[in-house]
This record gives sequence, structure tokens and C-alpha cells, in this order.
Amino acid sequence: MMNADMPQASRGEVLTYANRANEPAHEKTVHAELARRLAALQGMVFGGEYDPTGKHTGTFYVIPSGTIVGLEDARRLGLSSERDLFGGVVPQGFIATKAITHPLVRPDAEAPVGWSREFGAQVQGSVLTGYSVFSLDDARDAGRRLLNEGALRIKPVRATGGRGQERVDNPLQLEQALLALDQDELREFGLVLESNLEHVTTFSVGQVRVGGQLASYHGTQRLTADNLGEMVYGGSDLVVVRGGFDALLALELNETTRLAVSQAQVYDEAASACYREFFASRRNYDIAQGIDARGRPCSGVLEQSWRIGGASSAEIAALERFSQDASATVVRASSLELYGERQTPPDGATVLFRGEDAEVGFITKCVMVEDYGNP
Repeated sequence: MMNADMPQASRGEVLTYANRANEPAHEKTVHAELARRLAALQGMVFGGEYDPTGKHTGTFYVIPSGTIVGLEDARRLGLSSERDLFGGVVPQGFIATKAITHPLVRPDAEAPVGWSREFGAQVQGSVLTGYSVFSLDDARDAGRRLLNEGALRIKPVRATGGRGQERVDNPLQLEQALLALDQDELREFGLVLESNLEHVTTFSVGQVRVGGQLASYHGTQRLTADNLGEMVYGGSDLVVVRGGFDALLALELNETTRLAVSQAQVYDEAASACYREFFASRRNYDIAQGIDARGRPCSGVLEQSWRIGGASSAEIAALERFSQDASATVVRASSLELYGERQTPPDGATVLFRGEDAEVGFITKCVMVEDYGNP
């Protein structure tokens, strides 16, 4: 790690890199603030946004807003390992989506170049029952199979936060839903059909590695009403430990949490084993636990996030605490998203953004860290 007392000219830069189609102003502001914090953790300086014209000549560390797709783009950005970015790199686009979570409906079903059949075998038992499909015929086949067990959920693979999902209870609904799909989107990116669960709790399990520090966490997501009254992501409450998943599993965890952590670990290891050119410093997994149509309790990884996300402010705040206090081995960290001017940050929270946003209205984003002993 570079010495923070070195002259600024000899220190590397941390740069944000907007590579998603839509970048709301509140997210850009938060990403810039988190970039400053990541720079401080690594003895570097924040250099603003990445400039593709090539003005960055020294060492730099990149914070993309989305997963980097394609090794050529990674090389252009100077990314060769997890040490070079906060996020992840995948060789093909489908690997960054929830499409990899499930197997194909048949061995000869359509699939993109680079698809790993071994991944589905390795995560079996750690994901819900479901299929990934890349053609209308395969989608019909997968849907009929799942309907034999009860209701299913159709999930666009590039949507986030549950957007665009549809519950299907019978063959007629299935056919109507499939005919409404964008066929080009289906062929290029795929579609997930998955058993529907009720009474769902969603866990977040993940790991971050920055500047020689490794931290792992488990937690749950909160929902909140946005400025239109819709229930949306409202933040994450995490328990973060210094070290890997083994350190996390060494905590006193209840049975459901331990299962979620173990399933995320299986998924994470399979991704590295089956997609050899993939690497990531930020690895986050959503695990759903609920009841299926036959009344059976189920648990499984829904999807991965290998990019800066809603919980990242809490992840980085925990790393800051570990950096400042060598005796700290576990903390509680929370990210919060509050809508409307009447919603005020809790005592002890650090505000990352508070104001009017053109897309979502008035929103406050903040983060807080507490000792693990606090309830």
C-alpha cells in the first residue's frame, strides 16, 4: 500500500467510471463520495471521473458503476485483477446477470458462447428451482415443468430490485407473458423462470477486498415507500467481519443465516471456478428464503452483484472502522435510503446525499457504523 505521506504527484488516483445506460444524479454523487473514501483507505487521491482520452498516466484504481463486460474493455482501463477496481470484470455479458444462476432446461437448449453447464451442477442445492432460457420454445418448456410444481416467477435478467417480474399460475398466463417478451432481448441476454416463493426474507451476503483488507458480511435488505408510494429498496443492515466467509461462519449465527452464508459461499466459489477469466473485489449475493407452492421452506441464491451497489456505503464504512481500529474484528453497518424531505437521518449517520433528484424526487442517502454488541 502506498504511504499516505508521499507527495501527491506520486500517489495513484481513484476514478469513478460511469458505464451504465442510466446514471441518476444521486448515485453519481454517492459514488464520488465513496471513491474519496476508497482513495483514503488506499493512500491514494480521488481524481474525479475517468477520462477516456488518456490523460490518466499514473497508477489508478477504477470504480465502475456497472460490472465491466469484456476483457478488451478491462485491458483498456488497465484492469488485470481485483486490486485494480471496486467491482468486477466478466468476459461475457450474461455472466454479470442472474441468467447464470440456473441450468438450461435441456442439455441441447440454446445458450450463449461461453455458457458453463458445470456452474449449474456446482450450485445445485444453493439456488431455487428454476431454469435460464434463451429462446421462446425453451421458455415454454421450462415454464410447463415449473407449473407442475406450482406458481412460477418470470424474471428479466438485467432488471434490478424485482422490476419487471411477473408471477404465473397457469399455462395461459405463461403463454401471454412469453408472447409479450422482447424476442431480441431474450435471445441476447436470456430469461429466468423460477419457482415462486411466499413470505420471503431476502438476505445479503458478500465480501469486499480493498487495499489489502478483506471483509465479509451477512445482512438483510429493507423496503421503504418512495415518493410515489411504491415499495422500493430502502437500505441494508449488515454484520461485517474482518476476514473471509470462514470468519463470518465462525460467528454465532442462527440456522437460516448460516444457510444463507453457506449458499452464497458455494455460489461465489463456483463462479470463480467455472468462469476462469472473471475477477471481482466486490461480491454481493441475494439469497431468498420463503415458502413454495407446496408449503415447503426453500432457500437459494437469486443473483449476484459484482459492482458498486446499495450496500457499498456500509461495506466501505466497515472497512474504514477496521482500518482505524486494529482491535475491531466485527461491526454493524447500515446503508439507508430515505424518501421525502420529512425523512431525516438517524443520529450518528453520515449523510452522503440529501436533496432533490430529477428521477426519484427528494432523497437522503446515508450510512452508519455501530459496535457489534449493539442490537
